[in-house]
Amino acid sequence: ADALWYTNDRFKPKFMVNLATLTGAIMVALGQHYAGLFSNNDELAGRLFGAGQASQERLWRMPLGPEYDKLIDSKNADMKNIGGRYGGAIIAAQFLQRFVKDTPWAHLDIAGTAMGAPSNEINQSWGSGFGVRLLDRLVREHYEG
Repeated sequence: ADALWYTNDRFKPKFMVNLATLTGAIMVALGQHYAGLFSNNDELAGRLFGAGQASQERLWRMPLGPEYDKLIDSKNADMKNIGGRYGGAIIAAQFLQRFVKDTPWAHLDIAGTAMGAPSNEINQSWGSGFGVRLLDRLVREHYEG
């Protein structure tokens, strides 16, 4: 969250994408073959989804919304970083979203795909490097030239 706030405040980017092995909850929801895609911008989410399909690093769009955001409100602080028993991956992404304001942003929760994905032609070890090919494809198709 600190890095998102700093980047947004200092550099004023046109968009931001962060990847993190943030929650075990995303592994429960999606397993090891899809990463969770959370975004406040449908265009950016669509571009990421397409890049994921093309690179074989698949994403599944997950919800964000005010009904989840209110779960991190706090009586004792600006906010809290946990919302209760359910929706852990959503609550974590909702927490991050508070630090990007209106900047188009996407969070990829890559816990299942990065740390426990089965070996295949592009992943031969425990650390899969998930997201490298996806982000390369995103930039080449939409932001270079």
